[in-house]
Amino acid sequence: MFIFANFLGALASVLQLLLTLYMWIIIARALVSWVNPDPYNPIVRFLYNATEPLLYRVRRSLPLFAGGIDFSPLLIILVIYFLQAFLVQSLRDLAFSMR
Repeated sequence: MFIFANFLGALASVLQLLLTLYMWIIIARALVSWVNPDPYNPIVRFLYNATEPLLYRVRRSLPLFAGGIDFSPLLIILVIYFLQAFLVQSLRDLAFSMR
């Protein structure tokens, strides 16, 4: 049973890392959107390609009423924090209780 507990602990750590990395990519995308970047820059293209599918879905479901301010990155960051606090911690607690 300890093997499955170690697997869940490792899965929680990897998920924590991936969520944190994606949060920083979202933050970088938001910062880049404040300036007028070169759309052919590979870094800018990566940021847009990595974040636009999710941001588009959130924008489509949110009403636009805040004077043109895009709150979709903030909402995604809040969801990432929720997943880190709930899902990752639940996996860690489950792995700890199985030992």
